[in-house]
Amino acid sequence: MTLRAAVLGHPISHSKSPALHRAAYTRLGAGLDYEAIDVTVDGLPAFMAGVRADGRWRGLSVTMPLKGAMAAEVDEVRGVARQLGVINTVAFDAADATGDARARLIGYNTDVAGIVNALRYAGVAPKPSAAILGGGGTAAAAVAALKELDAPAASIFVRDTGRATEARTAAAAVGLELQVLPLAGAATALAAADVVVSTLPPRAADPLADELTRLPGTGAGVLLDVAYDPWPSRIAAAWTAAGGKVVPGLEMLLYQAVEQVRLFTGLGWPVPAEVIDVMCDAVGVPRRVF
Repeated sequence: MTLRAAVLGHPISHSKSPALHRAAYTRLGAGLDYEAIDVTVDGLPAFMAGVRADGRWRGLSVTMPLKGAMAAEVDEVRGVARQLGVINTVAFDAADATGDARARLIGYNTDVAGIVNALRYAGVAPKPSAAILGGGGTAAAAVAALKELDAPAASIFVRDTGRATEARTAAAAVGLELQVLPLAGAATALAAADVVVSTLPPRAADPLADELTRLPGTGAGVLLDVAYDPWPSRIAAAWTAAGGKVVPGLEMLLYQAVEQVRLFTGLGWPVPAEVIDVMCDAVGVPRRVF
């Protein structure tokens, strides 16, 4: 029996997750098929009912706009996802990973580890001054990641300051001082930050990129742009041109996927380096140096 896993979202055709996961499962010989499935928030309950009825499922990667809605579809939430109320990973309880359609579904958030590890790999020092673009589920993970990096506070820039509920909830849960500010005119603050995490959809940061190009002496901090298609984004190009360091969203995607692979396959140990190597190759990012 071929086992199943998938990435869910809307839209989802651009996702690189299938390439990452398929490379890993082929190298591991896991017999696990992984696909991308377009699911809307309204369609999620029916889809999850089908998952529960099909004993072949082993895991789900969850992307926008489903990260908040998925919390109502699982039996238990573990780890930092409990604090955030935002889920990007659903796995079957290891005790029930036998093909039983009644297996319990467990929600996790591996985005936090993805952001932390991507920024550490880029050389971000502890206690950075920090800014976040966007206020949704990935921004909530960025809040928790910045707390783990010992950021003393963060500014978050959103189009509507009254709609940053997930990020505000995350900040209160992890104890990070958060200032919510309008996205318009954010360029000067971004240029002064040690680290900026953009969680905006593709092209949504283009106006900021134009503002950054007009700023004299834009800072040389680190920008993690979660959007990776098209690449380079305009904000990433503007950041690089000003002398800053850019971390592609594929770096975050890689690190969060590594933990998903471990959960979906039931590995009782870290994912081997040779598996991470083939995942890197699959999406064209440099292999890790351990």
